Amino acid sequence: MENKAIVIIDLLNDFVTGKIATERAKNVIPNLRKLVEAARQNNIPVIYSNDAHYPQDVEVTRKWGEHAIKGTEGAKVIPELEPKEKDYVIEKRTYSSFYETGLESLLRSLYDGKGVKTLVLGGLHTNICVRHTAADAFFRGYKIVVANDGVEAFTQEDHEEGLKYLEYVYNAKIISVDEIIKEII
Repeated sequence: MENKAIVIIDLLNDFVTGKIATERAKNVIPNLRKLVEAARQNNIPVIYSNDAHYPQDVEVTRKWGEHAIKGTEGAKVIPELEPKEKDYVIEKRTYSSFYETGLESLLRSLYDGKGVKTLVLGGLHTNICVRHTAADAFFRGYKIVVANDGVEAFTQEDHEEGLKYLEYVYNAKIISVDEIIKEII
């Protein structure tokens, strides 16, 4: 797969240890660390797509409560996956990494203006932000790969249903981080 980028979604303090944490989020940390390191070693762009809400973002905060408020500790990437100097950080205020964020123009600018063709998605939550990001990627013509051991949800059922949906509706290739490193990176 050509011109790849890794997109890590919402691996933030509030999602892992904070206001809307799920213990399940910790399952993906070692795998995503391995994926991000392999991508960096092979000059594949790593993009962090992070919630950075304002308290008045009622569309999201009404549902989930106040979380990942821009500028707070809760809105920072967890220390284990902290972005490096060459990585990109995109702030989002809704579920999709594309909606009003500048992600699309960043993706088009990479690879000397030839643009990214394949997005490798990891992060939280399989059935929410990963799903909405995959939808917008699909509608824009990107190939989608999802690390099945690099995404998680609040429940096993939500995670499994999310993976099935991504594969069926968005033609996402669902494989492990080790397979991604072997086949794609």
